[in-house]
Amino acid sequence: MSDTKIPENLRYTAEHEWVTKVGDKTVRIGITDFAQDALGDVVFVQLPDTDSVVETGESFAEVESTKSVSDIFGPLDGTIAAANDALEGAPELVNSSPYDDGWLVEITVADGVDLDALLADLLDAAGYAAVVGS
Repeated sequence: MSDTKIPENLRYTAEHEWVTKVGDKTVRIGITDFAQDALGDVVFVQLPDTDSVVETGESFAEVESTKSVSDIFGPLDGTIAAANDALEGAPELVNSSPYDDGWLVEITVADGVDLDALLADLLDAAGYAAVVGS
């Protein structure tokens, strides 16, 4: 799958989520191009409520496709600051625009947490490419 898009400016998890910093304490999260392609046509996205707590490695959302239902796992500890409400009426945005309009949630980390250090612990584009064999 060498045509998988893996933007250099994002960080990644081995569970196929991407993460980007959007504020001093906030990140935006979505699923990768590889993940949306593997899922097939996304038909429903279950996102958490604002202010819900997310824990690293714990499931906090679901993406349902014509093939399966997949859990989305927290890449870091924090609180849901925003959910992409556009997905409620247009879940296919996860397929058509996984890195832009198809983002899932924004998570704010607790005060005193070094967000840059947390992001540095995630995979860079080359590391994620190795995971997916691109």
